[in-house]
Amino acid sequence: MENQTTRPDESGQEMVPGTADELAARLAEVEAELAEARETLLREHAEIENQRKRLHRDLDQARRFANERLLADLLPVCDSLQRGVAMQGSEVTALHEGMVLTLKELNKMMVSHGLVEIDPQGEPFDADRHQAMNMVEAPNTEPNTIVGVLQKGYMLNDRLLRPALVSVAREADNA
Repeated sequence: MENQTTRPDESGQEMVPGTADELAARLAEVEAELAEARETLLREHAEIENQRKRLHRDLDQARRFANERLLADLLPVCDSLQRGVAMQGSEVTALHEGMVLTLKELNKMMVSHGLVEIDPQGEPFDADRHQAMNMVEAPNTEPNTIVGVLQKGYMLNDRLLRPALVSVAREADNA
């Protein structure tokens, strides 16, 4: 006589009895599915780990070469300065013209990289964009107005890179 067992279905009611061989076959099927699911899980985990490593490597490369474009654009400026330094004789005018052209080239390159010059001469003082180096008496000038720029400032993509160093008009002393 075959060894038969009864199995309840999902509702808890007894189903048609199955043989031990059928149950063993079903158990083997489920174990095979479980093994396949584990293998898939391991492969997916390995893929995620590989993606994480690839992302880390890409970020590292991006950090290392983030300034590549900027430096490549600076090379012609460096070349111009080297040519100016190598000039012989007392051609001060030619050297001055070369420096002016180099400065124009440098300014053009900086603008193309999102750098904006802050030259606030005559503007009201703004502590967010300017750094007051001194206060001076300036007749016929509104107090808190910038009357001198000691060093220009720069904004990079709407973020302050360096404040302008300025002289600011103060109220005249009434003596």
